[in-house]
Amino acid sequence: MSSTIPMRAIALARRAAPLIALLAPLWLAAPSPAVAQLGAPPTPPPRDPRAGAPQDFTGYWVALVTEDWRFRMLTPDKGDFSGVPLNAAGRQVAGEWDPARDEAEGNQCRSYGAAGIMRVPERLHITWADDKTLRVETDAGEQVRLLHFDGTPQPAATPSWQGYSVASWEGLSPRAFLGTVTGGLRGAQAVPDGYLKVVTTQLRPGYLRKNGIPYGPQTSVLEYFDSFKEPNGDRWLVVTTIVTDPEYLNQPFITSSHFKHLSGPSGWHPTPCEAQ
Repeated sequence: MSSTIPMRAIALARRAAPLIALLAPLWLAAPSPAVAQLGAPPTPPPRDPRAGAPQDFTGYWVALVTEDWRFRMLTPDKGDFSGVPLNAAGRQVAGEWDPARDEAEGNQCRSYGAAGIMRVPERLHITWADDKTLRVETDAGEQVRLLHFDGTPQPAATPSWQGYSVASWEGLSPRAFLGTVTGGLRGAQAVPDGYLKVVTTQLRPGYLRKNGIPYGPQTSVLEYFDSFKEPNGDRWLVVTTIVTDPEYLNQPFITSSHFKHLSGPSGWHPTPCEAQ
């Protein structure tokens, strides 16, 4: 699997080399007076995020817990923060974890916020809410995330478990790269390809793990969604999550969560948040 993509990229680059060599003198030359008088061709209108999506993440997915099993499938012991770069303040808060108090205060969803939700054993249901908003539902905790492609953060609002997420398609395929290079000649526009980038802020303080490992209100979450298909047809979704919190973390906390595509909603079982 890992060697397939590089070999394709190399093959595309080799096929493109003669074209680049042929057109290079034209790119470097100054435009003729006739071309200058005609002006540059009009830029095509950008495609909306849904129509221009390079990957299809929609459908049902189930989490495959292939790492950190004892932290994800079981509630870790109080004070066990192995693998999380907590500072002194974070260790103190983690040591004060009290699930009964969280339930009494209505905070049983603290471990289901955007900074930790992808590590929960769960199923996802991903759909397009509209042409510029991707909707991610989880059956664990009955959470809903909205990934906004409008490119601008929401004005300050009341923090929430899922915060406010700004999404964008990132990366360029070899074909899109050629379109960028030749854009000076024919006004071509680069086509986004590769993966989804999501930045989430305005979070309500929560837990990175169910045993009270905290993140604070200044936390930001950077995520990369990518998908690939196995030769047997199985589809996989990989979500890399980078949590940055100046209050409780010494450095960013990075995880990679894996999901397998399902043919339908079988097994989809929404359950409320649980404090332990």
